[in-house]
Amino acid sequence: MWFVYVLPSLNTRFIYIGSTNNLNRRLKQHNDREVQSTKANAPYKIITCIAVETEQQARKLEHYFKTGSGKAVLYNRIPGSNPLSP
Repeated sequence: MWFVYVLPSLNTRFIYIGSTNNLNRRLKQHNDREVQSTKANAPYKIITCIAVETEQQARKLEHYFKTGSGKAVLYNRIPGSNPLSP
């Protein structure tokens, strides 16, 4: 299984969207500041993850959620995913 996940920073309004086949390991890497693109805003929590069967499906879904329409879907459907919401 592969997972597409959404991580809001606990300290800032930064949201990260990624994919992995090992969700616990990947969250630990983000929180241990081992990921260049997220280390400045650590720590994080997972607010949602979507399981898919293949890496290709995960990468396509991750890419979609990073587009304007994909972000709109996330912000409207996943509580806590909009960094501008209170």
